[in-house]
Amino acid sequence: MATLVAAVPAAGASEPIRLRVLTELESTSVAKNRMEAFLARNGCVAELVFEPGAPSHLSFHPGEGRGELFLRALSRRGTAPVPVWVTRATAGVRGLAELQGRDVSVVAGADPVGGELALEALAQQGVRPSRGQRYEAADYSSALGLLLHNNTHAAVSELAFVQPLMATQSLVITWQGATVEGAGWYAGTQEFDPEGAVAPCLTALAKLKRQDDRQIFQIFPEWVHQFSAPESRQHKESSQ
Repeated sequence: MATLVAAVPAAGASEPIRLRVLTELESTSVAKNRMEAFLARNGCVAELVFEPGAPSHLSFHPGEGRGELFLRALSRRGTAPVPVWVTRATAGVRGLAELQGRDVSVVAGADPVGGELALEALAQQGVRPSRGQRYEAADYSSALGLLLHNNTHAAVSELAFVQPLMATQSLVITWQGATVEGAGWYAGTQEFDPEGAVAPCLTALAKLKRQDDRQIFQIFPEWVHQFSAPESRQHKESSQ
């Protein structure tokens, strides 16, 4: 797939690298300041932007994006995410078909793991929650909270995110989907040389981990724990 290029100057040492993130977070100032400071400490002079369509050198997509993928988003297990439907063990839900007419909680936004793919799994079983039966939460923790407080009968989650909570919260996985590839940092609309000024930013982003600064990661889907170069780029870089 060809990289999308706009008629603007390439990234150079005289201008900051523009990183674009589409986020469901209402207030981004804290995460923006902390992430820009982290990147600067690691040799990357960058500006974080959040407006849809804003010019950028690198753009984070919660699902598959256009152009070249430079860094994959990874879950707590260091793998691509896996969507799941979770129910309470005491509810005795044996399959998705039993959610017909029941309330469910999903995660709002463009992240396919938190909504689209799980709703497709329901639809395959003939279950199509109406607007009044589908609660849209801001993040995965809130979606689970609706389930745990008996507001819904099932919640969308991500396998690695929810696994540590299964035993303590008496939860069971009612459906597990396939691994979802594609989330991560893609080439944006501004042309750049990946071996030039953007290279320190890619290196810095690969060092960023949720456990080191959770406030930064509020702008990403809650299952994202770190970033890593895809195998194709690792092979390319090792052969240079």
